[in-house]
Amino acid sequence: MMHGLRALLLFLLLVPVAASPFELSGSGRITPITAPEFADVLSAQSGRVVLINFWASWCVPCLREIPDLVELAERYHDQGLTLVAFSLDDPGDLDPIVVPFLNQRFPDFVSYARVDLEMDTVVSVVDDAWNEILPTSYVLDRDGTVKRLIQGGKPIEDFEAAVLPLLDVE
Repeated sequence: MMHGLRALLLFLLLVPVAASPFELSGSGRITPITAPEFADVLSAQSGRVVLINFWASWCVPCLREIPDLVELAERYHDQGLTLVAFSLDDPGDLDPIVVPFLNQRFPDFVSYARVDLEMDTVVSVVDDAWNEILPTSYVLDRDGTVKRLIQGGKPIEDFEAAVLPLLDVE
C-alpha cells in the first residue's frame, strides 16, 4: 500500500502541472461566472452601448456570428460599443471541449461562461422570458436598457443597424 502511495506522489511531483483550464494560449480566455457576477459585469459597462451575445460551441450559427461580432466591437469600440460574449455550454464541457475549441478556432475571443447548470439562470439577468434560442443577442443602451433582441444567426449588417443609432457615430 505504501509503495503505491509513494509512486502516486512521485508521479504527481514529476508530471508538469497544466495551466488553469480556463486560460487559452494567446490573449483569448473564458471566465466562468455566476448570474450575480454577470449582473456586475453589465453594471460595470454603464455609459457604454453593450452587445451581449449568448452562444455555444455546438451552435453552428453562433460560430458564424463570432467573427462578425468581434469585428463590429473593434470597429465601434471608440464610439462606445462593448461586446460581452457568454458561452452557454454545459459547465462540465468548458475544460475538455470549449477551451480547446476556442483555442483552435477563436484564440483571441474573450467570453464568459456559466457555472450554473441551468442556462436560464444567467440569461434571466437580461431577459426573464428568454425562449432558449441560440444564438441570442441583446443590445443595451448606455443606461443598460435592452433596446433590441437579435436571435438566430444574423449578418453583421443586422447588428450594425441595431447598435449604430445608440453610438457616438457621425
